[in-house]
Amino acid sequence: MLHRIPFIKTPPRVSVVRLSGMIANSGRALNDANVGPLIEAAFTKGKPAAVALVINSPGGSPVQSSLIGARIRRLSEEKGIPVHAFVEDVAASGGYWLASSADDIYVDNCSVVGSIGVISSGFGAHVFLSRQGIERRVHTAGKSKSMMDPFKPETPEDVERLDKILNQIHGSFIEQVKSRRGDKLANDDDLFTGEVWIGSRAVEVGLADGIGHLKPKLKELYGEKVKLVPYSRRRGLFGRLGASMAIDAMAGIEERAAYARFGL
Repeated sequence: MLHRIPFIKTPPRVSVVRLSGMIANSGRALNDANVGPLIEAAFTKGKPAAVALVINSPGGSPVQSSLIGARIRRLSEEKGIPVHAFVEDVAASGGYWLASSADDIYVDNCSVVGSIGVISSGFGAHVFLSRQGIERRVHTAGKSKSMMDPFKPETPEDVERLDKILNQIHGSFIEQVKSRRGDKLANDDDLFTGEVWIGSRAVEVGLADGIGHLKPKLKELYGEKVKLVPYSRRRGLFGRLGASMAIDAMAGIEERAAYARFGL
């Protein structure tokens, strides 16, 4: 109630939103549908002086990364509230897209940052099927409809079309980073190749603004009495009862593999 009494000065409040895990349009992964309400609440409840993003993500869906980042920027500009990002283990690929939506980015000395690129992975099983005497039959209306079918041999035409798609998405990612980081970015040929940087090196190339941790940095910016208000996702009833155990297990394996790409 104290914040409603005009003559009593209350300490500044900073909303803290944790964005952790793979970014995907499914289940409990990070996506705009899951974290959108949290982000909205962080900007609108209690008149915060700022919003802090705690990021630990190896990336994932470029569309969901873009949607979440765009929501953060829209609310920041509408409310006139600054946004600070704090990277824990990793903010790579889509994870860095989220970090770039902040006004400044702070990392740990061992944080992995960057991987500004786009990846598409799959498998080819046509040789295995052939050895088993299994014939793959595909009928399409439209010559590109069966592009990159894993049960058919890869063709140069399919690879060319996929390259065009990946390059377009990569271009959007680069544009996002350049628009947010601007003159802070170093003139480094490796910046947009998918390379990653660690801690202070990420600061040197302009992907981060400094080495800093959540509480000390916010106290430095907003005073010793700053109040941190956490916003995090709650696990649903069925999740708590273990009803989604199999789905969560598969998602966990995929997420573990994504983190392993960065030695984590």
